[in-house]
Amino acid sequence: MRRSLVLLSAGLTVLSTGFAFAQNNTPRNLILFIPDGLRALKVTPETAPAMAEVRDKGVNFKNSHSLFPTFTMANGSAMSTGHYLGDTGVFSNTIWTNYTSGPAGDTVVPFIENDAVLGDIDEHFKGDYLNEETVLKMARDKGLSTAAIGKVGPTYQWDHTDKPEKPGQHSIVIDDSTGGKNGVALSDEMKDALTKANLPLTTPSRGDNGKAGDAKTPGTTVANTAQQAYFADVATKVVLPMFKARNKPFVLVFWSRDPDGTQHNQGDSLNQIMPGINGPSSMASIKNADNNLAQIRKALDDLGLAANTNIMIQADHGFSTISKESKTSPSAKLSYDDTPKDFLPMGFLAIDLAKALDLPLFDPNDKNAQIDGNKHPKAGNGVLGKDPTKPDLVIATNGGSDLIYLPNKDKKLAAKTVKALLEQDYVSGLFVDDQLGRIPGTLPLSSINLRGKAATPTPAIVVNFRSYASDCGEAPTNCSVQVADTVLRQGQGMHGSFSRGDTMNFMAAIGPDFKAGYVSEIPVSNADVGMTAAQLLGLRSSGNGGLVGRVMSEALPNGIVPKAYKSVERSKKKSENGLETVLNVQRVGSQRYFDAAGFPGRTLGLEVDGAKQKTAGK
Repeated sequence: MRRSLVLLSAGLTVLSTGFAFAQNNTPRNLILFIPDGLRALKVTPETAPAMAEVRDKGVNFKNSHSLFPTFTMANGSAMSTGHYLGDTGVFSNTIWTNYTSGPAGDTVVPFIENDAVLGDIDEHFKGDYLNEETVLKMARDKGLSTAAIGKVGPTYQWDHTDKPEKPGQHSIVIDDSTGGKNGVALSDEMKDALTKANLPLTTPSRGDNGKAGDAKTPGTTVANTAQQAYFADVATKVVLPMFKARNKPFVLVFWSRDPDGTQHNQGDSLNQIMPGINGPSSMASIKNADNNLAQIRKALDDLGLAANTNIMIQADHGFSTISKESKTSPSAKLSYDDTPKDFLPMGFLAIDLAKALDLPLFDPNDKNAQIDGNKHPKAGNGVLGKDPTKPDLVIATNGGSDLIYLPNKDKKLAAKTVKALLEQDYVSGLFVDDQLGRIPGTLPLSSINLRGKAATPTPAIVVNFRSYASDCGEAPTNCSVQVADTVLRQGQGMHGSFSRGDTMNFMAAIGPDFKAGYVSEIPVSNADVGMTAAQLLGLRSSGNGGLVGRVMSEALPNGIVPKAYKSVERSKKKSENGLETVLNVQRVGSQRYFDAAGFPGRTLGLEVDGAKQKTAGK
């Protein structure tokens, strides 16, 4: 069923305010600021004064939600289109595409935070792998000035179908790849403007911030300041003055890699849970993102644009400290050159499933080399079966959750795989493709909006990993710890799980079309961001899929304040070993918001026997 991108959920089909255009007879500007991986409760007037000011003087979305799997590209697709992942097909940062991607290193499981890889995937999926229009494309088509600046991958995704080499108006895209062979080409106008502003035409590298370390060497202890200072300077000294001179409304997306990049790579806590992602490097990265926002807001003031510009701030996801501990995993009982004794190696899920299913394991990131003995897949991904070019099962490794694909849609293999997963203490919740039937202990993909009109292949099973709260002395969501399938080490940072620590992202808004000093308890999600942005800009688009967010009417002056309800969903039947996947849900009309999910006792945010599991997993 085709729906307009600005249609609301049932019960919210009319906004008493109308469009921002109709309200004021003046087209507004919009800035979408994304502080990647910012936990909502880490923002205070001391840690992040600029973001705290927006939250406290504008709208404070206290009940915010990242979409699961809680990864960057997945949630970026929701923000940019207003659709859930079942429609966009961006199920995580690494997906199975069912063809070999050259730009990704000749693999069928590309890591898609890469402009060249996104272009390649577009080509293989009829020119638009998202299968939905983005807000930036719609704004550009309507004649607005558009730009996306920041972290490579999600930045380009906001207008990935634009073709700069063709005549017409184009979005400005500046990311890590700008100036390189994989970067989006700069127009002559941008080159001249950058040169006049004494800014280079090539984005600086992350420097030491990009160093993740290894099992014996701590990662970075500095924030991504130099690279993000460049992005902020491009936004404030080049793009915003250029947009003002054009004298027409604009949309600017600014995707701050910090705090995400530093929280991932930080070297404050090598192989130790404490302090994890609450150490000095992580705190510096939060302040770094905040400084970028402050610079942008000052530029709006200086250019006389503030009064007519709406600002929406939304992190793509929360964050957790990595655990590499398991008492049941066969992979943790082996020894590896690059992994501390008794810790889970990268690719533990692929190794454990290959053993449980008695299937050969091959590495899709190493020319399908067979994995045996004390080896693990180079990037964690695995293809299982006698013929790696025609696999029975594919594992796309991502972090706090992994994706499993069954190319042959084999129901018996699905049941065997689920049974094997249910034996592992690091698993907490399983979601299975509806077409494979209801398997005891699991919930269907449709229950979390992962079954829709996606152009890319839909996973057969999504595996959520165990999470709990450490004794970090702060709110449980700030102390979230999760088992993660990643090259990063215990004590470093990751996301992707169904922990409330990962689903609770920072969200706030301020501007002429938002309420002032308003605290909202109504649940909102990153899919609502895309819908609300379209509403503010007066944009409409026919969507291919029907899994859409809603306009956050409660945040708009005189807007409808809907009622919200809570519910709990469970597996239709428990597994043989007594496990069931439980999903905590909130509802606004027909809209569903997902707080946390998994096996009670193994997911932060799920209660066990009436008590909050602060110490779950100890």
